[in-house]
This record gives sequence, C-alpha cells and structure tokens, in this order.
Amino acid sequence: MITIALSKGRIFTETMPMLNKLGIFCEENPETSRKLVFETNKKNLQLIIVRASDVPTYVEWGGADIGIAGKDVMDEFQGKGLFQPLDLGIGKCQLMVAGRKEFDYEAFIKQKIRLRVATKYPQAARKFFSEKGVHIDVIKLYGSMELAPIVGMSDVIVDLVSSGKTLEANNLIAYEKISDVSSRLIINQAALKIKRKQLKPLIENFSEVVL
Repeated sequence: MITIALSKGRIFTETMPMLNKLGIFCEENPETSRKLVFETNKKNLQLIIVRASDVPTYVEWGGADIGIAGKDVMDEFQGKGLFQPLDLGIGKCQLMVAGRKEFDYEAFIKQKIRLRVATKYPQAARKFFSEKGVHIDVIKLYGSMELAPIVGMSDVIVDLVSSGKTLEANNLIAYEKISDVSSRLIINQAALKIKRKQLKPLIENFSEVVL
C-alpha cells in the first residue's frame, strides 16, 4: 500500500487535478468529509489528510510514503530522511516581511535596530534577519498574524503573501520578500528503497504532469 499525505486548503485544491491527471481519483470528497483516511480507485494507494505543518513528519516517520508540502513548511522542518525530487509548481506565493505603513522598516534595518517579529516561520525569520546583521525577538503565532503589528505586539510580521488583499484590508504593506514558495513532492527515503517498484513510476508520472 502506498500512502500519500495531503493537507486541506489551497495546496489540496491544486493537488487533486494533478492526481486526477495521473488517473488517481478519490471516492469521497476529502474537503467536506470528516474522515482522515481515503481510499482511491487504485487498490494499492490511499490518501491521508493531516495538518500542513505535519505532512513532513508523517512522511519522515513512515505514516506516509509520499507527501506534498510547501517550501515554507520544509524550510521550518528539522527532521531527516526525506527526498525532495520535484517542485510541483503549485501553491505559489511569497514569504514576506510586512507591517504597518507608518513603520520605518528601512531605518530599523539600516541602523540594525532589534526587531520584534511575529511569525509561524521562526527558522526562516531568524536566518533572513541574521544575514542582515539584525537581531530579532520571535513571537510565535499560528494565525491572525496581521493583528500583531496592529495592536503593537510586534514591529513586523513574516508570513506568506499571495494576493496581498489581507495586508491591504488591515492597512499593512509588504516591505521585503524573503523567498518564493511553492509545493514540493517529498518521499520517505526508506520507503523509496523498500517500495521502489511502486514509487519510482509514480514519481516519474508526477514529473511528466509537472513538465
């Protein structure tokens, strides 16, 4: 049995048409169902639905053979034993530094003044500002990131930005891009050895769909 770990949301919405092109169809709608494990039309392939940040953990520990996770999640992931053969080119967005329009971000960076940064991406934030020689205090949040600078809890945020509409609606602006983000196909390296006959053709099929 091959198990693919997915998470609900925008990445999932863009992944399903890709799976359909590979001839893989789910007999139920995972977006509306409360189930976590789903059979497909392929007897030897199933899907599991987990939290986005947990996808690489499930793949690392053998709960899934394959997963689809954003580059943002993979950059934060501290585990081992994962092979990332493909950038699937879906779930595209940017990891940005953002904050209030009236905040003088450039002055803080130029003068290397310590910043309070609200984010759920502490690894990426620390690396980015460290390279600029700026010390930061990380405030770990899991949602409603835009609220932190509005209420004065942080100077800036580091978060994913797609259309920019949420920033605009909250009178915030993007200051600087940290990285481009898209979704990656990730494989458990042990499974790749043990289940090579099943996994190799599947990876090749993904490659053809991406190309």
